Amino acid sequence: MEFLQFTHEEYKQRQHAVSQSLVKNNLDGLILFRQESMYYLTGYDTSGYTMFQGGYIGADGKTALLTRTADRLQSRMTSIFDDIRIWIDHEGANPGEDLRDMLADLGCKGKRLGIEYHAYGLTGLRAKMVDAAMEGFCELVEATDIVREVRLIKSPAELDYIRTSGALCDDIFKTSLEKTRPGVPVKHVYGAMMQTLMEGDGDPTASRWPMGAGSAAAFCRYHTGSEVIGENDQVLFEPAAAYRHYHTCTMYNILTGKAGNEHRSMNLAASDAIDACQEALRPGITVGELYDVHLKAVENRGHGNAALAACGYTLGISYPPTWMDWPMLWKGNPQVIEAGMVFFIHIILIDPENKLSMCIGETAIVTDTACERVNHIPRELIMV
Repeated sequence: MEFLQFTHEEYKQRQHAVSQSLVKNNLDGLILFRQESMYYLTGYDTSGYTMFQGGYIGADGKTALLTRTADRLQSRMTSIFDDIRIWIDHEGANPGEDLRDMLADLGCKGKRLGIEYHAYGLTGLRAKMVDAAMEGFCELVEATDIVREVRLIKSPAELDYIRTSGALCDDIFKTSLEKTRPGVPVKHVYGAMMQTLMEGDGDPTASRWPMGAGSAAAFCRYHTGSEVIGENDQVLFEPAAAYRHYHTCTMYNILTGKAGNEHRSMNLAASDAIDACQEALRPGITVGELYDVHLKAVENRGHGNAALAACGYTLGISYPPTWMDWPMLWKGNPQVIEAGMVFFIHIILIDPENKLSMCIGETAIVTDTACERVNHIPRELIMV
């Protein structure tokens, strides 16, 4: 089909890997609520997960989808689901019961089923509805990580999408460098960067980009406003690129005017830390140990108090509201890193007292040897 982003064979390989994991975890099937899972396993591409929809994959390999009339055509044209059921919007509708009826047709009554409770489309109210509909029908087991863990190691085709996304990130960085000048509204720079992404055949990202000038450069989240870049300013950027929903991210500051000693010192710490982390980013190290590498580097430069409690996360398929994926790079995380994983390592140093920030972040693919950087941020201070 023209809207599938991978071969039919690759989707079947992914489904087989998930079915094997279900058997290993003593589960007869998995109820899918994460849009990332459905896209990964079947190609199904929609924003309709904001309303109620649920997918299914069995340990026996069966798949099915329950969705709304608005996605009747899209679900068939963008996926390899061959069993698609429709629930009808009406006052008093209970799609949890429609989901149960679909599962009954698939032979799931009395079975032990995993369920993706940690899904942005499955609100607390909807989860209660599903639980009530399934009471006495089957045993439900929280199993959000089943597909996520299979997705961690990317196929060669997925890594090509990551590389394309990384090249788009580099183009976005170049645009920000050209457009960031005193007197220019931050939104004008943002718009030019977004245009670069779209004109490069990228896709809208799963989250709004954090950007800020002046004291707002100490923010780590998107915020609204009408800031204008000052004559002696620190502008924070954390843009991402998406290519067929595969994300890469960067992070950096662009300074206008004259850099102070504190900014220079923070930049040296951030530069040391990201280089040390990328050198350590190899199979066998744990995620928690990678965080420790970051912390040691910034502490050696005297900026341990400016470090955050996390310094990155994995990337891959993402839908709104966030491109962040698990595992997070924080202290003690036991996840062992393997070749084929993709990490966004961001060194964020925030001086809250003086409202100063300095950040360097890049995305890299884990290989059997040195990691492969897919986007590139200068290590020296970026001045315009």
